[in-house]
Amino acid sequence: MCKPASFESLLQIMSQSTKAMPNFFVVGAPKAGTTSLYRYLRQHPQIYMSPIKEPNYFAAEVRPENFSEEFQQRVSQDMRALQEYLRTPMSEWRFGGMVLEWEDYLRLFQNVKEEKAVGEASVCYLWSKTAAQGMFSNIPDSKIIMILRDPAERAFSQYLHTVASGLVRESFREQIQATLRRKSQKFGTLYPFLEFGLYYEQVKRYLELFPGEKVRIYLFEDYRKHPGQLLIDIFRFLNVDASFLPNTSQKHLEPQIPQSVAISYALKKYGIWQTIKELTPQALRPLFRTLAFKQRTSLLMDSRDRAYLVDYYRQDTLNLSRLLDRDLTGWLH
Repeated sequence: MCKPASFESLLQIMSQSTKAMPNFFVVGAPKAGTTSLYRYLRQHPQIYMSPIKEPNYFAAEVRPENFSEEFQQRVSQDMRALQEYLRTPMSEWRFGGMVLEWEDYLRLFQNVKEEKAVGEASVCYLWSKTAAQGMFSNIPDSKIIMILRDPAERAFSQYLHTVASGLVRESFREQIQATLRRKSQKFGTLYPFLEFGLYYEQVKRYLELFPGEKVRIYLFEDYRKHPGQLLIDIFRFLNVDASFLPNTSQKHLEPQIPQSVAISYALKKYGIWQTIKELTPQALRPLFRTLAFKQRTSLLMDSRDRAYLVDYYRQDTLNLSRLLDRDLTGWLH
């Protein structure tokens, strides 16, 4: 027989119910402009965004124990820094984190005032097999925003990001082949990689749970050409002032491509890169960047690699095209 709730328990339940919670989510995909979108949404006076981008609460796969050994030290350091951050007023935004507890997750929204739309952005939510159900179970009236990018271009962009971070020294094709040979499903430079671009099942999970009018699916190619139009549509979707014009001049997380991938990898692996950067006088840093990096456009995907990935993603893209009733033939060339 169940015991009646104590007065203290009732107070706790009432307190929980009055805490602000998100009513929309930007769920991905990775390398599809979501960091810039997050920054634009934060500018809107009627929108509150979690001060942490990528809290990953609803993605049960994104947990410390699921990272590869090479990342464990970094994960431990980040988890300690995250707990310290959660004890602050959280007035400054933070990129990345694994918020594991519901109370900590609610704390991300403690500064909500009169904003009409309250959201967060975690790009692993689209890939995750658990996130959609978790959101629907906890906040069934949520609105979902996703941006899908040509999966071959998306994979190449992720590769460039890992190169810029000094995590890989292999060529793009070598990275693809290593990914296909891998046996572990621990988070690392090889996983998830190509999996992020297998959109069909990922999108279907959301459409099977959330009503169609609660889901907005955009293409990165349209977003890049007409960001203003996309933002107007998102603002209308979120029922906020669609006439607001955020500053969209600055792009975010644009990778800096080193002149030599192999040298950059070695310097960053042994901590020499950061030392050089710190010892370089402020006045000489523009010259340092010119010598150390090259233009992003100078590193293009080899046409043979693109053909390989187009074939790899072909059936998934065709399935997605039918699911969305949208022409995606541009991804197949």
